[in-house]
Amino acid sequence: MALTRRAALKGIVATTVGTLTGAGAYGVAFERHRIGVTNTTLPVSGLARAHDGIRIGLITDVHHSAMVSADDVTAAVDLLAAATPDLIVLGGDYVTRGDRAYVGPVAELLARLRAPYGTFAILGNHDDDREMAAALSAQRIEVLKDARTRVEIRGERLVLAGIRFWTRKASDIARVIGPVRDTVILLAHDPRRLVEASALDVPAVLSGHTHGGQIVLPGLGALAQRRFPVLAGLAARENTSIYVSRGVGTVYVPIRINCPPEVAVITLKRNSAV
Repeated sequence: MALTRRAALKGIVATTVGTLTGAGAYGVAFERHRIGVTNTTLPVSGLARAHDGIRIGLITDVHHSAMVSADDVTAAVDLLAAATPDLIVLGGDYVTRGDRAYVGPVAELLARLRAPYGTFAILGNHDDDREMAAALSAQRIEVLKDARTRVEIRGERLVLAGIRFWTRKASDIARVIGPVRDTVILLAHDPRRLVEASALDVPAVLSGHTHGGQIVLPGLGALAQRRFPVLAGLAARENTSIYVSRGVGTVYVPIRINCPPEVAVITLKRNSAV
């Protein structure tokens, strides 16, 4: 019997629904827990010779909550600690919607992250400016809230400038960076700050916020991809390089599809094309 057009369409719909249902079940049960380490190299314009090869550990978008357990956070912390980076950056969104029940616990879980040249944190859009910052500071983690710090590594200074999620104007970011001669790395939760960083000729940016899209559908990509200049991984705009982490946790729905969680180890590279 010839296959009718209606029967063919029904078959296609059923197959698509079945595929998405299966992917969704996998994303809920397995992929969102499949945390890995991403090793990558970030070219940095004007990087001092002494800093060539410095390794920065980046962990972001933990979202410790009822959906993201302490076990998941601990797994991410263990992976990054085992990688022994030279310094560590915490990229924001430690809880979801400022949930106070998880503020203290997530700070305690992250407290084991220590590195020879320090552990530094910024805040994301889900973090309360006061309580989350205070909880991290209580664990001896330096919080850069529209502030900069200088880290001396191998006799040369590297500047880390951390901005709040709501700090968006180039003029405000310029005030945070200040009149420095040393290489600056901008810590910005939102990768959209690449635009302002490039205008200010900042050599490098480390970001998160996107979760890499969290749900990346075959043939369609991520729903969020049009909102951001970079959704995940390495990119550049003029002389400014950026790395955007897929993060650790999930938000709104406990699922990841084609977008596993990660912690990143980023090796700084001098005088590469950007």
